[in-house]
Amino acid sequence: MTVEKPWTGRFNAPTDAFVEAFTASVEFDQRLYHHDITGSIAHAKMLAKTKVLTATEAETIIAGLQRIEQKINRGEFVWSIALEDVHMNIEAALTADIGAVGKKLHTGRSRNDQVATDVRLYLRAEIIEIQQSLMCLMHTLLQVAEREYDSILPGFTHLQSAQPITFGHHLLAWFEMLQRDWQRLNDAQKRVNVLPLGAAALAGTSYPLDRHYTAELLGFAAVAENSLDAVSDRDFIIEFASAAALIMMHLSRFSEELILWSAAQFDFIDLGDAFCTGSSIMPQKKNPDVPELVRGKTGRVYGHLFALLTLMKAQPLAYNKDNQEDKEPLFDTVDTLKGALKVYADMLAAMTVKRDNMRNAARQGFTTATDLADYLVRKGVAFRDAHEVVGKAVRHCIAQPCALDALALTVLRQFSPLIDEDVYQVLSLEGSVAARNHFGGTAPVQVKAAIARAKTRLSAMKLK
Repeated sequence: MTVEKPWTGRFNAPTDAFVEAFTASVEFDQRLYHHDITGSIAHAKMLAKTKVLTATEAETIIAGLQRIEQKINRGEFVWSIALEDVHMNIEAALTADIGAVGKKLHTGRSRNDQVATDVRLYLRAEIIEIQQSLMCLMHTLLQVAEREYDSILPGFTHLQSAQPITFGHHLLAWFEMLQRDWQRLNDAQKRVNVLPLGAAALAGTSYPLDRHYTAELLGFAAVAENSLDAVSDRDFIIEFASAAALIMMHLSRFSEELILWSAAQFDFIDLGDAFCTGSSIMPQKKNPDVPELVRGKTGRVYGHLFALLTLMKAQPLAYNKDNQEDKEPLFDTVDTLKGALKVYADMLAAMTVKRDNMRNAARQGFTTATDLADYLVRKGVAFRDAHEVVGKAVRHCIAQPCALDALALTVLRQFSPLIDEDVYQVLSLEGSVAARNHFGGTAPVQVKAAIARAKTRLSAMKLK
């Protein structure tokens, strides 16, 4: 069956079959159908308000669009590549349903401003869902942090044991990163929530449109000021992709820690059988596939960001067919990010923390060496001199081998006569973390206070 395209009047020959398939986008942009119909209904109402359509025409169009959406929802709608995209498929179905009045719907608009509106409606809704998923993950982090507020593990720099910290404090670091991610999305949403409809192809339209009324119907906070800009730029998608890449970067870093911590060499946590897989040849294996896959999918999202930047880099104003290539990277970024956030919240909720193993690891690597230096500073020793004294003590312990707090007082005093019996309180893991008792520090009392503040911030987060 030959499908009549709405733009064939200019052409003498039909589109080449391969070109038709190559240029069509309906196979992926059909997921915008709800937003396309929502935008079309608002457009029809606006056209009726401005007397471009009669009230009866608008009602007929709206009823037809609603029937089409119900048909799509039931899986009964047949999509045609010959009709190129979601917009023309729905418009053709509308005309087939209600007759010639269906052709009036496109008055005062172009597919250029129509698709820009659809994508903004889609992304606006997806950002809200992603922010909700972030909040769920942040809530889970706080639950685990509250439970483990005083559990001790080694803090690392250069992946070398550095100083003892509390696990609750460590988890709160991830909370802070995710909160900034949430805020970036909140800020990006302001630039997504702008209505381009009414810009038409590039220059606006001669019909008496009320774009602010359309914006009100669709819940847009603002109307695009310039018709050329409204249809041609995809910077709002790129900004979202950048925020998504940052979220995935944070999840990837977190994944790296979970992978290390679940390995036998660390054995700090157990991720739970539901989030791991086994080996086809080695029966003892329990592989942390979920965090590994999140780490791997991060590169995928990075790639989409770079693809979108490259897509826009050389386009002259206004709309170009290049912009059809914005949707697949956007859709996959959204799907990947939503999946990663959901699995992360579930995985952390099921995670078992091996406190004893963490604590034993914190006893290795001379993690309280800085505390000994600080102890000497409080006795009046310059920090650089104290640093040298402790360095010699550590070298002695390596030769033994033994831990700093295992040295007898008489041995410690060989390195500095200022060292007294009270040094053992300083050299203990509990003493070390308790000493960091300031705003933002790792002391358990500070971790509790930080969790309380984080809960307040989380409860105050509002979606745009």
